[in-house]
Amino acid sequence: MEIEGKVVVITGASSGIGLAAAKLLLEQGATVVSWSRSRPKISHPDFYFFGCDVRHEQSVLTAYEQTVERLRQNISVLINNAGLGIQGALDTMNPRDWHTMMDTNVNGIFYCTRLVLPQMKKQLEGHIINISSIAGLTGIENMSGYCATKFAVRGISHSLFKEVRPFGIKVTCIYPGSTATHFFDGFEGTGTAPENMMQPEDIASTILHVLQSPPNYHHVDIEVRPLMPKGRPDQKKA
Repeated sequence: MEIEGKVVVITGASSGIGLAAAKLLLEQGATVVSWSRSRPKISHPDFYFFGCDVRHEQSVLTAYEQTVERLRQNISVLINNAGLGIQGALDTMNPRDWHTMMDTNVNGIFYCTRLVLPQMKKQLEGHIINISSIAGLTGIENMSGYCATKFAVRGISHSLFKEVRPFGIKVTCIYPGSTATHFFDGFEGTGTAPENMMQPEDIASTILHVLQSPPNYHHVDIEVRPLMPKGRPDQKKA
């Protein structure tokens, strides 16, 4: 896809991967729209912010309507990036935490995607990028709730791409490993030191690569991990 001049909507663009992707796509000439609870620290003539909490259907609908009314242009790309994780064993997890993750990581994708697809089908072009996680490919101790949501993202992505590929719409699911964002704040036993994690800009570069792929070339799944999560052997302390 030629992304210059195209409208790209990013959820959760106030920090981390979403913010890095917004900045990179603006550099490439895209018009970037943030559907986030907090306004990203971006000042650019082609950047728009509409306050949105993806957990709530009406909030998403309002952001969508504001986007369409303000830009008067079709949405070509949706990056479902908003997400969060809460640690806890299944039998001790607070049900509120479980529902917060489900509402954000799963329901949010449904609320956003269902609104942009009809127009994408009419224009026979579009790209949905869902940010899952390595936790969407394997179980992790004390992360059962988070894993459940990210496995769901994988299932949604795989089913959706088969539904919409006849309309020229791509659906890509990205599974990042440890990335230096605020996700791990307060987590115990992450196993990877921040200096050995991937950077949000790394994931943003993958998003750009996927978007710029030839029309008949479809990335369905992309798994990315830090090369040396434990650091270089020659740098370890004796």
